[in-house]
Amino acid sequence: MTIKILPARLANQIAAGEVVERPASVVKELVENSLDSGATRIDIDIEKGGTKLIRVRDNGKGIAKDELGLALSRHATSKIHSLDDLEAIMSLGFRGEALASISSVARLTLTSRPATQDQAWSAYSEGREMQVKLQPTAHPIGTSVEVLDLFFNTPARRKFLRTEKTEFTHIDELLKRIALSRFDVTINLRHNGKMIKQYRAAKTQVQEEKRIAAVCGNPFVRNMLKIELEHQGLKLHGWITTPEGARQQSDLQYCYVNGRMMRDKLINHAIRQSYETSLRPEQFATYVLFIEIDPHQVDVNVHPAKHEVRFHQARLVHDFIYQALSDALVQSAQIDKPDINASAFHTEPVTPEIPTPVTADTNPVSESVYRAVEKVPAYPGQQGYEEKRQAEKERTQVREAAAKSDWVESRPVPRQKAKPEERYGEPAPSKQEVRAYKELLETPVLSQEAPPIPSELEPVTSALAEPAEAIEALGKAVCVTQGQYLLMGDKQGARVVSMAKAEWLRVNGQLSLNGGALKSQPLLVPLSLKLDHQQIEASQQHHATLMQFGIELKSRNSSSLMIMGVPQPLRQQNLQQLIPDLLSYAALISENDQALPPQALSDWLTNQITQVKSDYTLSEAIQVIAEIEQLWRGNLPLDDRTFVRPVDFSATIAAMKL
Repeated sequence: MTIKILPARLANQIAAGEVVERPASVVKELVENSLDSGATRIDIDIEKGGTKLIRVRDNGKGIAKDELGLALSRHATSKIHSLDDLEAIMSLGFRGEALASISSVARLTLTSRPATQDQAWSAYSEGREMQVKLQPTAHPIGTSVEVLDLFFNTPARRKFLRTEKTEFTHIDELLKRIALSRFDVTINLRHNGKMIKQYRAAKTQVQEEKRIAAVCGNPFVRNMLKIELEHQGLKLHGWITTPEGARQQSDLQYCYVNGRMMRDKLINHAIRQSYETSLRPEQFATYVLFIEIDPHQVDVNVHPAKHEVRFHQARLVHDFIYQALSDALVQSAQIDKPDINASAFHTEPVTPEIPTPVTADTNPVSESVYRAVEKVPAYPGQQGYEEKRQAEKERTQVREAAAKSDWVESRPVPRQKAKPEERYGEPAPSKQEVRAYKELLETPVLSQEAPPIPSELEPVTSALAEPAEAIEALGKAVCVTQGQYLLMGDKQGARVVSMAKAEWLRVNGQLSLNGGALKSQPLLVPLSLKLDHQQIEASQQHHATLMQFGIELKSRNSSSLMIMGVPQPLRQQNLQQLIPDLLSYAALISENDQALPPQALSDWLTNQITQVKSDYTLSEAIQVIAEIEQLWRGNLPLDDRTFVRPVDFSATIAAMKL
């Protein structure tokens, strides 16, 4: 078979397999284009579930006549122009494939008029090579895209479409998600000529709550808690519900990253973990959450439908979401407070002006931190049970009345802006409490993505900065050869040092118990692990040895435990994989009726976490050698030929004398 270049239409139809899955996929692409154009009103007309007609009209900026032809071409977009733009995407679309793909499997007409033109123009493509033709027409400022007879030329694709009702249900659900992401945009949906949904632009909090009620229903509004938190360039805001608002299916879970709809596994895991102790396995949390992050810190170009992202600091994002939701649920007094070590917050105990009730088994230092956090009016405040119940009842009546009103026709009377104490049913927080909370948020996160605070580092590391204690056991570094071997020399001769073995010795020295037990550094958010019976038994049997290494584990129940703290060398490791593997290793030792020798545990951990570069610079190699000389203090294994070997230049020198 000969190799040929595919015709333009066939290439677009292949691409359409990724972009155009069903009518709802077409609506998604077209509405996102409208939002990117700055539209404040979008009208969607659907016929026969989208198989006969999809028309999307907006009042955005429009497309100039000279660019209409390009708009229907593959990989043509106005949203990115360079690799730098791709690494900092804020628009919903950026690949430039949607219109070309849709036009290859349907009869598409693009009509647009920018404010700079008096005449509107329509563009449509036809023929084997998808040639674009233009003709003048009448149209207000903005753009309309009309898609007729979806999959008319690909019968196999059309055969897999569901019933008209099912396809329209997918479109309706899609527009619900978009309506929740853009409260400032009016969205109208018609099906077979009948107005089905009308979401008017919301400018006030009352109007936003009406739109939430229209999408999520009254039970959601009745049990919702407002979330608003910002920390280290991350911002989380939106609404979650108390456990009473949980459902038997995951149909009310809406999450957005920089305005983009997401179904991301990392985000879902953080949310599930925050509800872990309050929901039954068959229950699902309900929420509408918005995450805002520096676009340089997230990659959205990892999924064909852009439903998943990759965070550069995934651990930080996960812990931030978990902490914010856990705090909100704690303050709602629906679940027990998570047992978090107070020293993880790195803040002094705060005595609140108005004490709140504490349970008998709560750590008083940790509780003081929680009390300071609970007074911040980002969430509904904690108060006495009867007072809270009455306040919630009043808020529910107001919200139900708002939700039952006719949002399409009514004109709600603007309400006055409530004072903090009126809005949340308790006095506003004191300056001392707000200051304590601010200090808590400004504390650097000790996550696997962020380096630990210098004050928490092992003493031996800080000792490296003291030149008076330097130990010259290997001589002077000369150069690095083949990326991983360091040539060193002194008066006794020259030697080659393996950087791979040096890295192993560095980690092993950091994990050595010769200087005493390792210091455990508390995790900001304890990690929950589900383990098998043998691993649980191993954690109990070798608890004392693990504590010597700074690995602090706390049992939750018969099948899970919490990682409360780890030593500094393990801070940046994947603890959810490392600790279960460690306990499996310990369980294997226990099966042979052997104790777990500290040196064996140290060597095992070293083998698991040592990382070796492929190309060391001279300065990097010197730093590693200086550290192992300090850690081992004259006890380096110089007789280990996998670590260091002497170099004999005698033959080379003799040859040069000839």
